[in-house]
Amino acid sequence: MRADLRPYWVKKAWLNCREAWIDYFLRPRCASLGAHPNIMNPWWVDIAGNNIHIGHSFTAVGEAAQRIKIGVWGRAQGEGKITIGNGVLLSPGVRIACSDEITIGDGVMMANGAYVTDSDWHGLYDRVARSDLVTPVRLGDNVWLGDGAKVLKGVTIGENSVVAAGAVVTRDVPDNVVVAGNPAQVVKQLDTETPRRTRADLYHDPYATADFYDAVDREVLSENTFARWLWSCIYPAARREK
Repeated sequence: MRADLRPYWVKKAWLNCREAWIDYFLRPRCASLGAHPNIMNPWWVDIAGNNIHIGHSFTAVGEAAQRIKIGVWGRAQGEGKITIGNGVLLSPGVRIACSDEITIGDGVMMANGAYVTDSDWHGLYDRVARSDLVTPVRLGDNVWLGDGAKVLKGVTIGENSVVAAGAVVTRDVPDNVVVAGNPAQVVKQLDTETPRRTRADLYHDPYATADFYDAVDREVLSENTFARWLWSCIYPAARREK
């Protein structure tokens, strides 16, 4: 990772502009969005539909080629609901598509291209209408979805469990296990006695965490000068470390 050459005030100004974008464009699309969202490239994050509730310290990493998409397409106006807990991380390309109800616990992490849906959206024979059966999805606290993992309708994933890269989850997953494959099956039990740290722990107090990271930026960027940073923008080869 290359060093950040921005002076502290330049980075702070950029973060303030990004926060203003989030507040102006994304916050109104949510029924609620908690404090201190850290949404990188928020212009590449799509939020659409009713009743989308997102907790504090929400982290999302949008990219031009891998937009993050969170959407509710209810059966009627005002129906359908997505609830996302505190300290959740969504990586590039994550899609969450809700017909009726999707609940995501605190500290959940989703790697690139993970997909969560509570509906098939059409039947095998009727390709126009979705099934009348309501099949909510629930991800417990501290669940980790690997790269390209898919969680399908009616599934509950227990707390702390891990879904391996590329796995397709079609039935319930207990707490504290690793599942892999298509369809996903338990391949490992996690040791519940081993101490663990979670994103929910890290962001327990969102204001204190924000102050901590701000202090880190102040210290790490304190010796950066505007002239050096500007020169690195004009002449990128100047970024090479000597």
